[in-house]
Amino acid sequence: MLSTPRLIAWMEAATVACAASFISAGQTTVGTAVRIEHRGPTPVGASVEIAAEPPAAAVGHRLTFTVRATDSSGKVVASGEIDRAIRRPGPVSRGGVTREA
Repeated sequence: MLSTPRLIAWMEAATVACAASFISAGQTTVGTAVRIEHRGPTPVGASVEIAAEPPAAAVGHRLTFTVRATDSSGKVVASGEIDRAIRRPGPVSRGGVTREA
């Protein structure tokens, strides 16, 4: 069976690829939220196609992607949204403590 964590990892990878058209040199994106419904099982050996639809435009530094996983029979086995934030790599400050991103 296809696990939910693996499915989400594939969906996140699809959003990273989609986000490339929204960022410029020296920028990256980081995941900020995942809202996925894993609707049904996918048997071992079955294929799954992952699709990520980019937003029309960024809202500030935020991107919300619509994602979908479809099995080889055409059944949607998972769908939802993944949010990413556009940022420059480097130290991140939280609560007065700076850490490397």
